[in-house]
Amino acid sequence: MAAPVEMGEELELSIESLAYGGNGVARHDGFVVFVQGGLPGDRVRGQVTKVKRGFAEAVTRAVLEPGPRRVDAPCGHYGVCGGCRFQDLAYDAQLEAKEQQVRNALVRIARIDEPPLEPIVPAESIFAYRNKLEYSFTSGDDGVSLGFHRAGRWDEVVGIDECLLTTELGNAIRLAVRDWAREERLEAFDQTSGDGYLRHLVVREGRNTGQVLVLLATAPGERFEIGYFVDVLRRFPEVRSIHWAVNDSPAERTNLPTTLLWGEEAIEEEILGLRFRVRPTAFLQTNTEMAARLYALARELAELTGVERVFDLYCGTGTIALALAARSEAVWGVEISEDSVACAIENAQLNGIENVRFLAGNVGQTLDGLVAEVGAPDVVVVDPPRAGLAGKGLRRTGRLGASRLVYVSCNPTTLASDVAVLRDEHGYRLRLCRPVDMFPHTPHVESVSLLVKEAGDA
Repeated sequence: MAAPVEMGEELELSIESLAYGGNGVARHDGFVVFVQGGLPGDRVRGQVTKVKRGFAEAVTRAVLEPGPRRVDAPCGHYGVCGGCRFQDLAYDAQLEAKEQQVRNALVRIARIDEPPLEPIVPAESIFAYRNKLEYSFTSGDDGVSLGFHRAGRWDEVVGIDECLLTTELGNAIRLAVRDWAREERLEAFDQTSGDGYLRHLVVREGRNTGQVLVLLATAPGERFEIGYFVDVLRRFPEVRSIHWAVNDSPAERTNLPTTLLWGEEAIEEEILGLRFRVRPTAFLQTNTEMAARLYALARELAELTGVERVFDLYCGTGTIALALAARSEAVWGVEISEDSVACAIENAQLNGIENVRFLAGNVGQTLDGLVAEVGAPDVVVVDPPRAGLAGKGLRRTGRLGASRLVYVSCNPTTLASDVAVLRDEHGYRLRLCRPVDMFPHTPHVESVSLLVKEAGDA
């Protein structure tokens, strides 16, 4: 049966809800249309951009009647910059939508009719919450600017004057670097032509320590006076570490080897009373306030009494493992990135924690050997990437047979898929799931879940 809509057709649509990923959900003659820019309660005119057998996609061309939860976005760049999606949706409505997305995934994919879902944990701050931002250089009428990609475009960058997701200090550092680039008459790199020099600026803030790390990424060649660049940044007493990276490929990358231009190799951050070294490319949750809430919730659900042996899988730089150490007999962290494991070991030493061991390796390929060496764990914590556990990692995690499994997820759909496998093939029951809003004004939602081994399935 042919779809009742055609490419390019304009439709009047009523938005019913938000789908995972942030598009509005509407129906045209019963046919589902996902509408970019549509918010619940809106009536919009949308233009169809894609037609599939079971659904279509459209983009909002005009809001004919705004819904009751639509608000004025406070950012002057909103709608042009692709950094935020929902500044025009009331925050309580954002929370409702994210909680519903987790619920829908557990019902639809995990086949749990009544998911044990707890109320979403709201963000403590809905603006100025990011401790890290990556800016791209671009050329404009006034010279070089720094900003973010235009919404939906990989090849166009919008220069910004103020970003509401960073602090006043973060904005001031970006503007100082912009002014330096203009004064030095340096050109922005053009990804299409390959011409130009300046590529990216990364600013990382230790929100609880007041320390700042700055990374400048350029095309090859030393075309700037390093001493003057350092002097510009040293005007900010919070800046403790200045790095330079060279990207000689067309692809946009900031995860590159760096040269220390001035200061310390790393800055430090403090979360749950622990200190963490933050290097230019080290992973750390970008919302420090909510990272503390996330890790505390994982620790609470682990129900540790001090005698448990814990595996922390996909452990990154060791943040969760170290948060669990004081309440565990021993913790083993596994992570595929050798750089992250090196950071995790350094963080353990920084905090004087001796009952944690970190291993570099693929989770699916490492677990059998780890169990053979140290025995099976009592509790397992997993914090996988967006793709979830999957493959050998999922099967071997399930085969560990731990009595409790704490699953930290950044993707409700892969969480639900993994929960179904852990239940059907390994005898785990989802006891509770609690969403956490780490990223206000975006469609992203984290969650922490507790799965328990059913009696008789050990």
